[in-house]
Amino acid sequence: MEQAFGEPMRDQVTRTHLTEGLPNASKCTVIGGSGFLGQHMVEQLLARGYTVNVFDMRQGFDNPRVQFFLGDLCSQQDLYPALKGVSTVFHCASPPPSSNNKELFYRVNYIGTKNVIETCKEAGVQKLILTSSASVIFEGVNIKNGTEDLPYAMKPIDYYTETKILQERAVLDANDPKRNFLTMAIRPHGIFGPRDPQLVPILIEAARKGKMKFMIGNGENLVDFTFVENVVHGHILAAEHLSQDTAVSGKAFHITNDEPIPFWTFLSRILTGLNYEAPKYHIPYWVAYYLALLVSLLVMLLSPVIQLQPTFTPMRVALAGTFHYYSCERARKVMGYRPLVTMDDAIERTVQSFHYLRKVE
Repeated sequence: MEQAFGEPMRDQVTRTHLTEGLPNASKCTVIGGSGFLGQHMVEQLLARGYTVNVFDMRQGFDNPRVQFFLGDLCSQQDLYPALKGVSTVFHCASPPPSSNNKELFYRVNYIGTKNVIETCKEAGVQKLILTSSASVIFEGVNIKNGTEDLPYAMKPIDYYTETKILQERAVLDANDPKRNFLTMAIRPHGIFGPRDPQLVPILIEAARKGKMKFMIGNGENLVDFTFVENVVHGHILAAEHLSQDTAVSGKAFHITNDEPIPFWTFLSRILTGLNYEAPKYHIPYWVAYYLALLVSLLVMLLSPVIQLQPTFTPMRVALAGTFHYYSCERARKVMGYRPLVTMDDAIERTVQSFHYLRKVE
């Protein structure tokens, strides 16, 4: 992984210049560092010479170079020791989007983030970089090369996204250059890669149950999927470029692979790479959407009698059948972002890492 993040000498000089003269400039805390993205973040920060703390509710790995702080994100008493003496905080803690626990989403994504902001200020943290989501501007209709200037979704695709909007607003509104507290939000989309606990395992489980035979729509809708190491690279660039410059602080930045790919082509490449058949039958988008709408209405009617959690919902149909990909132009211009791992390499490395899920003929 170090080789993939090998930086040109010019970048090293720039980073040194940016961190010179700042107290504890190379010391950071990764909130949610035991999670999928968090672990990759910790590894790359260590590889680039940072001193790293991790705050999480559990210790997800062992590394003698990392100091772990365990506790409740909503408790300032728990969080403060992990942030004291730290220059930069990366906040990537969140319940998985597939969860149905609305109270948990609100508590962690919104209440917990407000506590992060206040505790950062108390501890003298200078920079806060949030892991947000490009879905905060998605309402289930086509977005092609969408920019950060698009408004927040008035009808978010799910409650997870609704709380991510609240979270991002709180972090960006907290940006206060006069008091030397600077904030940014990074918006990845469709994160995947080695150790991914969601996308690939859920996809393979569905294939094992024979649920991946149909594709929604004509299969041509382009979507952004983002390799985890590119997401990490975007976060680190953000920290190293974050300054009182109004082009950077208080802003959101899309970070993707910058290679939109047909949604069903991406899933098919993962499936066939692990010896499963790709979907080969088409369901017209409008048929799938109205079927999902009907299922949702039936669930609502039955809710006084029985609680059901359908996976076939109108918004999930929209995610699978519409265009939604985003422009990285702002990140390119302001931070010099470019993906370090191409889509082809990313898919190959991901498939190889999940060899244990391969279907045995």
